[in-house]
This record gives sequence, structure tokens and C-alpha cells, in this order.
Amino acid sequence: MTYCGIDVSAGTLDTASASGATWQHPNTPAGIAAVVATLAPLAPTLIVLEATGAYHASVTGALVAAGLPVAVVNPRQVRRFAESVGQLAKTDRLDAALLARFAATVQPPVRVLPDVATQELAALVDRRRQLTEMLTMERNRLAVARRSVQASVRQTIRALERALAALEDETDRWIKDSPVWRAREDLLTSFPGIGPQTARALIARLDELGRVSGRQIAALVGVAPFAQESGRWKGQRHIRGGRAEVRALLYMATLTAARWNPVIRTLYRRLKAAGKPTKVALTACMRHVLLILNAMVKNNQRWQAPRPTTA
Repeated sequence: MTYCGIDVSAGTLDTASASGATWQHPNTPAGIAAVVATLAPLAPTLIVLEATGAYHASVTGALVAAGLPVAVVNPRQVRRFAESVGQLAKTDRLDAALLARFAATVQPPVRVLPDVATQELAALVDRRRQLTEMLTMERNRLAVARRSVQASVRQTIRALERALAALEDETDRWIKDSPVWRAREDLLTSFPGIGPQTARALIARLDELGRVSGRQIAALVGVAPFAQESGRWKGQRHIRGGRAEVRALLYMATLTAARWNPVIRTLYRRLKAAGKPTKVALTACMRHVLLILNAMVKNNQRWQAPRPTTA
């Protein structure tokens, strides 16, 4: 069995196998093609890369398209693995070898990469978030700006508003051009608390929704509590890890659902009445919302409000 690691940076791709072989290629289309050509004949059991934002996306897509098994892991997990084996030095070549060793030892699950269209939708969703954040910052600046710069700030706000409107039109076009996405958006927005923007972010950023179990989807998003126990001591459980951007959206949706969705409102009030802190109650509601959405997508069934019980 052959295990490989690729250390990705803006300029280079350092590749290593667990047997000790190393290669270096530029992080360019030609360099990525060379990496694939180098690794394909080895028929690797697993290739591990760290999540490095936009830098790892192209090489990961090329490896998956070539039919090679790829796992993209959290850099923090790899750094802790390095500390556990006593590797304190850090260079690109050493990191590639460490990733190969991590692959052979830990054997993280292979990642199923979303299709190209879903990746494009994710880019649109991310760009909308960026524009919204910039627009909020400029509006906040306008509130305290001196008269000499107010015109400049207003000009920037108008430009951002035009860019945001154009981006939303483009996103609408992508959704309307896909019957699957249209149906998925309609299904998700039937749940009280989920609006169009949240639904689109879930489509783009949580492709596993409806395809895995409730426990798995909760772990993916990071709303599954982990036990804190040692001997007779039992500490409070905490959530950890997962997809922070999805969790943030789910939190805002849960705040709305806790007011307007009868199931989530009842659960939230029951937890608060039992003395649970607000954060704990909302986290439990987030998990419940996610499980409901996962079941709705899996069964292709729109939200149905529970029937009132009769005495």
C-alpha cells in the first residue's frame, strides 16, 4: 500500500510518499498535471492534503477527477499529530512527508468532492457573504464618518449594493438552471426558519445533506456534543470542529425557528424551563433543526407542521 502527502502552498506542491520519495512541482495547471502524472502510476491507497482555502482546491479536484483517493484534513489535526511523534521542525518537504505518515497511520476517510457546478455555487455564496460583510462595514463607517469623507463612503456603498444585486441575480440564474437545486431550495425553505440564502448555502456547503445519517451530519457541521469524562468525573459536553460557516448559518436559522417553528419553539422552551443555559438550549435546537432537514432531504419531503393534539 502506498500513502502520499501533498503540502500545498501558493507557489509549490511538495509531494512525498511514506516510503521516502519526494517531488516538488509548481502550483500551476501544468504543475498540477505533473503531480497527477507522478502519482497515478503509483496507485496510492490514500493521498492526504491539508485544507488551505483556495490553494488546495485545484489540485484536489484534479486528483479526484483522475480517480485517486484523496482526504482533505484539518491542519490543526496534522500539527497535533506532528507534536505527538516529536516532529518540531517545519518545512514544505518535511510537511509533505509528515502528511504521508499521517495518511498511513490515521487513514482519514476519503473525501467526496462536490461537482463543478456545486463548487461554482459555493463560490457565489462565499462572494455574497464577503460583499455583505464589506457593505456592513461601510455603513458602520458612514455613521461616524467626517463630512470630508462621507461622499467617498457613500460612493463605495452604492458600488457594493450594485455588485451585491448583480451577484444575487447571477445566483438566481444558477439555481433556476438546475431542476435539482430548484427542488432542493423549495424543500428546504418549506421549513420555518430557513430562508432562500440559508437554503442556497446549505446546498453549496453541505452537499452531504440527506445522504448520510443524522449522527454523521451532526458531526460534519460540528453540533454533535463530545463527552468530557475521566474516571468518576463527568464534565459538561461540548461541540467541537465541523464546518464553521455552515454552523453560523444554522445558528441564525435556529434563532428564527425558535420563534416561528412550533417544534423548535417547543423544544427551546422545554430546555429553558429545565434550567439549561441559552447557549446549550440553542445548540440542542440547532442539532434538531439539522436532523429534521437531513430527514426531509433524504425522504424528499417538505416540512409538515405537527397536527395539534386533541384532549
